[in-house]
Amino acid sequence: MPLRTAVITHLACLDHLTGDGHPERPERLRAVLHALEDEAFSGLIREQAPEATMEQLTRVHPASYVNEILSIKPGPGKLIDLDPSTVVSDGSAEAALRAAGAAVMAVDAVMEGWARAAFAATRPPGHHAEPSTPGGFCLFSNAAIAAAHARAHWNVKRIAIADFDVHHGQGTQACLEKDPDYFYGSSHQYPLYPGTGFPTERGVAGNVVNVMLQPGTTSEEFREAWAGTILPAIDNFRPDLLIVSAGFDAHRADPLAHIRLDVADFVWITQELLGIADRHTGGKIVSLLEGGYDLDALARSVAAHVRTLMRA
Repeated sequence: MPLRTAVITHLACLDHLTGDGHPERPERLRAVLHALEDEAFSGLIREQAPEATMEQLTRVHPASYVNEILSIKPGPGKLIDLDPSTVVSDGSAEAALRAAGAAVMAVDAVMEGWARAAFAATRPPGHHAEPSTPGGFCLFSNAAIAAAHARAHWNVKRIAIADFDVHHGQGTQACLEKDPDYFYGSSHQYPLYPGTGFPTERGVAGNVVNVMLQPGTTSEEFREAWAGTILPAIDNFRPDLLIVSAGFDAHRADPLAHIRLDVADFVWITQELLGIADRHTGGKIVSLLEGGYDLDALARSVAAHVRTLMRA
C-alpha cells in the first residue's frame, strides 16, 4: 500500500489576530481547511500540530529573540504592530509555536515513514522572518526551522528549500545561505516587498538561486524561470530532503502582487518538485503554507497542490 500524504494543522492558528483589513487574516486558514474537507481528501492523514520546542526554535533564532516574541501579550482584544505589516495579538505566540511545530512534525512524518509527503496548513507564515527580526507577517522562520530539525534530529545532510511564493523569502535565505549543505531557490516578483532576492545573491557556494519576475509575468514565463534555472539547480544540488515554501500569491487574482498564474501552474510546479524528490530524496517532500491572500484562489490552489501531493 503506498504511503499517504499528511496534513498538519491546529485551530490555535486561527487565534493569531491581525485586525480588520489585514490580508494575513484567520479567514485564510479557514478557507484552506474548508477546501480540504472535500471527499477527495478523505485519504489524508490528519494530525494536530504540536508547539515547537525552545531547542527546535533556537537552532535558527537566538533565544533572546524567541523569548521576546513569546512574551508579547497585548491583552484581550488588543493588537501590537511589530512593523508596518506584522501584527501580534494574545493568540499569536501559540499560533507561531504551532506553525513552527507543524513544520517540524512534517519532517518527522516523512523521515519516520508514516507519510510520503506532508503539508503544514498553518499561519502565521514564516519565510520573511530573519534570525533576529520579524517581518512580512512572519514571526518564526518555519522552513529554516524544519531544515535545521532535519539536520539535527535526523542527520539529513543536504536540504533544499524551493520557494514559489510571490515574495522573496529573505528570512529563509538569511537563515541558511551561509551553510553550503543548504540550498534556497526562489522565484518572486520584483519590484515588490521585501525588495531583495537579486540573482547576484548566491550564498556561500552558489547555494542560493533567485529569479526575479516582472509584474505581469505569465504562466509560460514562470514555468521557464523554474524549468530553465531553479529546478536544474536543485537537481544538481541533489538534496536528501526537499522542503517547499508553498505560497499561492502569484495567482492572477491575488491582491498583493501582479503575476498571472492559475491553479494549473501550481499543479505543474508541484509535479516538477515531486519529480526531484523521486530522483533524490526517496520521494520525501515537506510543504509549508506561506502566502496567498485571495480566499477563493488560495483555497483552490491549495486543494490542487495537496491533490497533487496525494498522487505522488
